[in-house]
Amino acid sequence: MARPRVRLVITADDFGYCPRRDEGIVEAFLAGAVTSVSLLVNGVAAESAAELAGRHQIPTGLHANLSEGRPVGPARHGASSLLSPEGFFLGKMGFREAVAAGDIALPQVREELEAQLIRFRELLGGEPTHVDGHQHVHVLPGVCQVFAETLQANGVRFTRLPVERGVGGCAWLEAPAHAFACAVERDARAAVGPFSRYGLRWTDAFVGLSTCGRHMSAHRVSGALARALEGIPTGHALTAELMAHPGYPSVPPAGGCGEGPDAFSCSWERLHELRVLTAPTLRARLAQDGVQLCTLHDLDSKRPGEGVLGEATLETFLEPSPP
Repeated sequence: MARPRVRLVITADDFGYCPRRDEGIVEAFLAGAVTSVSLLVNGVAAESAAELAGRHQIPTGLHANLSEGRPVGPARHGASSLLSPEGFFLGKMGFREAVAAGDIALPQVREELEAQLIRFRELLGGEPTHVDGHQHVHVLPGVCQVFAETLQANGVRFTRLPVERGVGGCAWLEAPAHAFACAVERDARAAVGPFSRYGLRWTDAFVGLSTCGRHMSAHRVSGALARALEGIPTGHALTAELMAHPGYPSVPPAGGCGEGPDAFSCSWERLHELRVLTAPTLRARLAQDGVQLCTLHDLDSKRPGEGVLGEATLETFLEPSPP
């Protein structure tokens, strides 16, 4: 039976985090295994990463960061609800807890996002192809509204919607990773409204919550895409994004966003993703599944109505994941 046609963007996150990470990302891009990158403008290697992006003509977006390292906006000059007393962002879970408690001043979120967009333009000399969120902060309640407003005001059209169908049933995820993935997906579903109201666009399907780090394999990437295709009419042109974190492991103290590299960055899991992405097995599996790699520019230049889900199909796509 014929399957829906899939055009897949593979985005490497955390570009600019450290030179060794960036080396692996560029290697993956030159091998045709990555088609887009998301740049951390507060990463310690942001300037050299921007130079690499220009040299190799890598489609580059902004990885908006509100949770790790030091800010680039006005917050760096004084007290801010975004920061700890030491002047760093509150961390992956700390920021989420502060948002939930109502302790984050959303105007300060806007200021930081604006500052990061300005810094991106300074580094790259142009506009980002997309803006997504480091550790998925962009879909958090309240933050997603400010994020969408800021992107619209700056002419950015593409973002990421991290809704991965069936992620709740991925038994191989350890309890903390499973809980985090499910929380991200719930937040992302709620962010559809604000994102839509401000005219943002995203791929029809997303994969990456269930295939991060040690969990990435050709089989699991293919399986996640297959889950995304369930209920999609045969012959329909579907767009999808695979979130990836390839690279060579960081060696402390090099790397990070002002606090040094985190444990995930220093682990073998980054290298594992690089190896899976560049291995012939994944390429062959994607080709067998009828998946064509592309960039966001390719999706933006498609004819009106091509590959865009209708309301009925979109409702099928956004059905709740199994618990």
